[in-house]
Amino acid sequence: MDPDELRADIPALDRCTYFNTGASGPTTRRVVDAATDFLERHAFEGPAEGPYPMAFDAIDAAREVVAGHLGAAPEDVAFTRSTADGVNLVAGAIDWQPGDTVVRTDLEHPAGILPWERLSDRRDVEVRVLETEDGRLDVDALKAAVADARLVVLSSLTWTHGTRLPVEEVVEIAHDAGARVLVDAVQSPGQHPVDVREWGADFVVGAGHKWLLGVWGSGFLYVAPDAIEALDLQRIGYRGVEDPTAEGYEYLAGARRFEVGTTSPVPYVALAAAVETIEAVGYDAIQSRVARLTDRLKAGLDGELYSPREYESGLVTFAADDPEATVQRLGEDGVVVRSLPGPHAVRASVHAFNTAADVDRLLDALD
Repeated sequence: MDPDELRADIPALDRCTYFNTGASGPTTRRVVDAATDFLERHAFEGPAEGPYPMAFDAIDAAREVVAGHLGAAPEDVAFTRSTADGVNLVAGAIDWQPGDTVVRTDLEHPAGILPWERLSDRRDVEVRVLETEDGRLDVDALKAAVADARLVVLSSLTWTHGTRLPVEEVVEIAHDAGARVLVDAVQSPGQHPVDVREWGADFVVGAGHKWLLGVWGSGFLYVAPDAIEALDLQRIGYRGVEDPTAEGYEYLAGARRFEVGTTSPVPYVALAAAVETIEAVGYDAIQSRVARLTDRLKAGLDGELYSPREYESGLVTFAADDPEATVQRLGEDGVVVRSLPGPHAVRASVHAFNTAADVDRLLDALD
């Protein structure tokens, strides 16, 4: 599949010029067809064939696909509802002690901020915010900040600037200091290859409704094998134990213990189809096209550019006199972008389904 075939399979693009994939990607027909086909089969054939085996087999098949895409073993991946859900699952499974410290960057999405603020209120845990500049980390400041930390939280790709953060370097520094690392990776899969084992992070969270072009409700959580036993899970259910009817209980190996009960397989069937679609296009084709298009967009912008001039991702953040009014005006003209709170700016998300004509339409609408 080439990017133009991908574009032709996205019905929403018949109605607008879409540059907001960093918030929620437009879904392909093949993903929706996979989801609806399974939903019908489960609803109409499941009662006779066994709805539970059918559902759980579909979840496990989807897990194989998603884990392979992330460079993980299937047993180390749990399905969640969203990135924020995954962050909260990790936050709730660590046995926090008074005086523990969480270090996060000032580039995090609210999904990576609010759980730690709540933790600070409830458990006397210090939240240390690492200040950055232009979407970049200061490694020396990081070393000082994590010296006595229990957990480090960062995004692999910043939602504010579109910069890629040095995950492997951060993990090495944090681990040397005795801290574990949680990575919000939601802006990465679908944009560029991710290998969680190369990163070395203890926890990686994300979701399929952005750059993977899946549907809402398709979150995932990776837990490194050496991190799982250090957790103190507060939730339990029949899906997360070896034998739910045994006297006593034993958690399943790996991250699957986070899946506690009955859930709809439909978002994860869709997620697997979305991953397979992205793989069919290929990251070489995706990145080369996005690089060309973002170069074209940046060259045509008149105002200040907050994202790197050189290609790092499809997120392009730029200044506007009134970002909210600009977004509304462009939306009325059929061009979908979004405003950001910090920097107070407009962000355009460029994916492989976009075209040079799309970019030119955005630039014309900005004039």
